[in-house]
Amino acid sequence: MTIGQIVILIVGALVAFGVCQRVLDKMRLTDRQALLIALFIFVGGFLPEISIGNVKINIGGAVVPLVLCAYLFIKADSGYERMRAFTASLVTAASVIALGRLFPDEPDRMPFDVNYLYGLAAGIIACMAGRSRRAAFIAGAMGVLLADIAEGALVNASGVSQSLVLGGAGAMDVIVISALTAVLLKELAGEFMERCVRGAKPAKKEGAGRK
Repeated sequence: MTIGQIVILIVGALVAFGVCQRVLDKMRLTDRQALLIALFIFVGGFLPEISIGNVKINIGGAVVPLVLCAYLFIKADSGYERMRAFTASLVTAASVIALGRLFPDEPDRMPFDVNYLYGLAAGIIACMAGRSRRAAFIAGAMGVLLADIAEGALVNASGVSQSLVLGGAGAMDVIVISALTAVLLKELAGEFMERCVRGAKPAKKEGAGRK
């Protein structure tokens, strides 16, 4: 079981106990929908990949996140938020590609799994670029998928014939970590700002408003 699947199980348990209700409300999702999505991602990771030409698509790691992103995109409050989510996805994808250039091609040469770093970095960037929790989630998930597509296109353009696998193996971990990190940071930032605003409001004097 991968880190991404373990995280999905933890998130599913938190949703079942009602811990994530506030975040789900912000993302226009019910508890049941969230549990089904977590189940589909977890189970989909074990299902055979969909082959389309030279591209293989993992159901749990690519199809389900893509469908969820499309749903959240449609549920956006305005065209501006949709544009912000789209732009944030491109920024996140470019950042993941740039980050990949900084590390060796051979993961064995790294003292840690670089995929987790990609996920955390993408989540942080998506959080800063996304205007809302929905936009942050879309940027976190789509940014990683777009980066994989761009990298695959660059490899094939260089004359190397290689199958493109979307959402498979470690890529699923990156997508899950990125999307959830983006939403978590956005939620923490939102909660912090709300507390600051409440704390800045002057307390009403006792007896104020009474005749």
